[in-house]
Amino acid sequence: MYRIADRDETRLEPMMLSMATDCYPDQETCEFHHPRRMMQIYALKLAKIPMGVSSVQLYGYIAVRDERDSLLNYIVNHTRDAPITLQQGSFIEMTGPKRGISMCCSVLIEFDMRIKKGDREEDDLQLIDGTTDYCELGTPWKPFTNRINGDCGAVDITLALVYNAVEATIEVLVSKVHSHFNLSLSSFVFINKSYQEIQHFHDTIGESCILGRFVVAVVMDTWMHLVFKVGQNGCKSVMERYCSFKSNIHGSVNQQIVHEVASISVKVTWSTLPI
Repeated sequence: MYRIADRDETRLEPMMLSMATDCYPDQETCEFHHPRRMMQIYALKLAKIPMGVSSVQLYGYIAVRDERDSLLNYIVNHTRDAPITLQQGSFIEMTGPKRGISMCCSVLIEFDMRIKKGDREEDDLQLIDGTTDYCELGTPWKPFTNRINGDCGAVDITLALVYNAVEATIEVLVSKVHSHFNLSLSSFVFINKSYQEIQHFHDTIGESCILGRFVVAVVMDTWMHLVFKVGQNGCKSVMERYCSFKSNIHGSVNQQIVHEVASISVKVTWSTLPI
């Protein structure tokens, strides 16, 4: 079912039904397209590293395969030439998924992450390697954490099955940058009677840029809150700005944040997953 031998990345894109043309009776009151069961990965944490080291250089991937095409939908993917440096207990920044993860059937999570030790790849250590699958009937609705243990460490993964979910695609453009500043972005989504944080981005901004595309499963008829934290070098205070978006079947919404150091344009596009 999962086509493990196929190493291709999923070719399916997000937002496939954001501007659907077969709605009934129309796009705003559509009764033809429906929310679906989706998986959401909320966090990845580097739980354990080898004894005697304060930090490690990490590379490799964590990806999911679902019933839509069974190809690799990367959550994290770093090459050996561009590893990330992390300490034990650090969150691993998620660069994916590329599109929403369907959970109408079981989902396979596949991983191969390594610790870079020097110039020679044969000297590297295996952090985690393998697969684990989650059944649509047995995966909890409430976010829970599983530990993936490996030869030289462990990674904690926090996830949940999201019922009645739609796909939110977050796109952020930073423009009119007046000075360097630190920017972090998190979303807060409602799941099982409480809000859960997903950390999307944390880096220094020095010029106009597109942060990337972040895809999130959101329960229908709930709010998704985006929190931007802006900090400047030499300044201890961090300013927070908020945007809120009500989930929908189709369409998109734009909001603008004007700050003294930059202008931030946010676009959220809503879509159901194709059957």
